[in-house]
Amino acid sequence: MEKFRDILRKNWGYDDFRGIQPDIIRSIAGGHDTLGLMPTGGGKSITFQVPSLAMEGMTIVVTPLIALMKDQVENLCMRGIRAATIHGGLSHEEILKHLDNSVYGAYKFLYVSPERLGSELFQAKLRRMKINFITVDEAHCISQWGYDFRPAYLQIAEIRNVLPGVPVLALTATATPRVVDDICRQLNFPQEKRHVFRMSFARPNLRYIVRRTEDKEAEIIHILSSVGGAAIVYTRSRQGTGDVARLLNENGIKAISYHAGLSETDKDVRQRAWQEGETRVMVATNAFGMGIDKSDVRLVVHMDLPDSVEAYFQEAGRAGRDGQKSYAVLLYNNGDHGKMLRRIPETFPPREFVDKVYEDLGSYFQLGVGYGEGASYEFNIDRFCTAFKHFPVQTVSALRLLTRAGYIDFREETDNTSRLFFLVRRDELYGIHHFAPLTEEVLHHVLRNYSGVFSDYVCIDESLLAHACECTPHEVYEILKMLSRQRIIHYIPRKKIPHITYLVRRLANAPLSRNVYDERRDDYVRRIESILQYASTDAICRSRYLLDYFADSTATDCGHCDVCIGRRKNTSGVTELAALYTELLADGSCRDLTDFPCGRFDESVRILALQYLSGAGLVRQTDKGYVICR
Repeated sequence: MEKFRDILRKNWGYDDFRGIQPDIIRSIAGGHDTLGLMPTGGGKSITFQVPSLAMEGMTIVVTPLIALMKDQVENLCMRGIRAATIHGGLSHEEILKHLDNSVYGAYKFLYVSPERLGSELFQAKLRRMKINFITVDEAHCISQWGYDFRPAYLQIAEIRNVLPGVPVLALTATATPRVVDDICRQLNFPQEKRHVFRMSFARPNLRYIVRRTEDKEAEIIHILSSVGGAAIVYTRSRQGTGDVARLLNENGIKAISYHAGLSETDKDVRQRAWQEGETRVMVATNAFGMGIDKSDVRLVVHMDLPDSVEAYFQEAGRAGRDGQKSYAVLLYNNGDHGKMLRRIPETFPPREFVDKVYEDLGSYFQLGVGYGEGASYEFNIDRFCTAFKHFPVQTVSALRLLTRAGYIDFREETDNTSRLFFLVRRDELYGIHHFAPLTEEVLHHVLRNYSGVFSDYVCIDESLLAHACECTPHEVYEILKMLSRQRIIHYIPRKKIPHITYLVRRLANAPLSRNVYDERRDDYVRRIESILQYASTDAICRSRYLLDYFADSTATDCGHCDVCIGRRKNTSGVTELAALYTELLADGSCRDLTDFPCGRFDESVRILALQYLSGAGLVRQTDKGYVICR
C-alpha cells in the first residue's frame, strides 16, 4: 500500500486513507471486479483515481451527471493529471478528438456518460485503447431495483465484451442487499470472484429530525432562523422551488432556486452563487446535489417526502460532509400520507392507459402499424396531452414504462449544445465594431478555440469560455445574446427538447410484462410504505431505522435524533412521576392510581410510570386499573 500512499500524499496532500478505501484500492489494483458501498462524503473518487495513477493505461469512468464530470476533470487537470470527458453536449469533432487522444494514451482518465457507451464510434475506438479498469459511479442506477434506474447503464455490461479481462469497480452511496446483488449480476461479476466492501452508513455528526407540522412554511423559516450556515431545501416540484425561495427571501433569508428545467448556464450561475456563499440557501428539486463539492452544508430540509428511503438518505447525507454537527430535517403532516399514496397510480398508471398512450403516439407521429423502427422525433408533451386529453404526469410515467419495456426510447430532456455562427466576415469584425474588454476577450477565445465559425454553425460551451475569460457563464451568455441582437453572430443557446425513438416497429398494442409492471409496482409500493413509516414512527431511532433499511450491522441508537431526545425526556419524566406516586403510596393517601392526575406529564409518561411501579411490585394491574399491592 505504500506506493498508493505516496500517490495520495503527492497529489492530494493526505497522509493516509480512511475507512474501506485501502480494501477497494487493493482489490481493483489486483484485477478483481469490485463493488464499494460508501456513504456520501466517504471519498469514493480516491478509490479509483489513486490506483489508476499507479497502473499503466487509462481508466474509463462512467457517471450520469455532466456537471460532476466537468468538476472532476477540472480538479484532476489542476493537479497536473491528464483527464477528459465525453458527453452529449460536445460536438462530433470534440468527441472524436478526445477519443483519438485516448487511443494515443494522452489521458489517465476518460469520463463518459452512459449514453455514449452504445455508439459504434465509441466502441470502435475503445478496442484500440489501453484500459486498466472501468469505474462505474452511482452504480445503483444499473439495478432495476434501484431507486434511480437508468436504462443506459445496461450498456456497461456490453463494453465488457469489447474489453475482456478488464476489471470493473462499481461505487454507490445507497444500496439495499437486493440492489447489491442486482448490480453484481448486471455488471457480470463472477459469483466466486466478486469483492464487495461495505462502509458503515452511520453518520454520527448528522442529526436526523422529523418535524410534524401543519404549517411547513412557518416551520422552514423557524428552522433556518435557528440553524446557521449553508443549507439545501428540497421540494418535489419545480414550481415549489420558486415559491419557497421567494418565501425565504421575503423573510430575510437569502435563497435561490434550482431545477432540471433551467438552462445549463443558469444552473452553473446558481450553483456557483451557492457554493461560493453569495446565497445561503439552495431550494431545489432532486435534480440538484449529486457530486456537489461543498462540505460545510449545515442543514438539509425536505419540504416534501421523497419516493424512497434511498433517495432521502442520499439527499440528507449532503449535510455535514466535513464531519461537523449538521441537521437533516424532514417536514411531515397528516396530509402527506394521502399525497404519497396518490403517487402510486401516477407512477404506475393502469395498463389500459399505457396502451392508449402508445396508440396515440402512433397517431401523433402519423406512424402506421409495422413501421417506424429507428425513427426519432422531437416530442412536445404539452401539445400531445392537449390533443389526446391526457394528464401530463401519468403520460410521462406511461412513456417511461414503454421505454423500460423496450418499445420506445423516451428522453425527457435531450441536451442540445449551444451553437453560433458569425454573420459578418472576419475582416469586418473589428473594422466596424468597438467592443468592451470582456466582449472582446470572449470573441477572441471563440475564434481561437472553434474553427469554421464563419462558414457554419459550431457547437460551443459557455462554461469553458467563462473559465478562459475568468468570468461567469451567465456573463458569457449575455454577451453572446447581445452580439446576436447586433447581428454580428447568430447564437442559439442550449435547450432541452424531449425526444422519442421507436426501438422496434410500431405494434398494434404494447403489452407490459410482469417484470416491467407488476414487480416494479410492488417494489415502488414498498418504498413508499418505508418512507411513510420512517416519517410517522416515533418508536425507532431515526439513524437505526435508516441503517437497518440498508442491512447495516453497525446500527445502534444515535442518541441525538428527535426520537432519542424524546425518549430521554420521557424517561426522566417517568422516573420523576414514579417517585411522586411512590410517596403517595407510602403515606397511604392513595389506594388506586388509575384515575390519579399526572399533572404536567402526558398520558404516555403516566402509563410508563405505572408500568415501572408494577414491575417493582408496588402496584398491580387489574381489570379496573392499577391498585396498590397489599
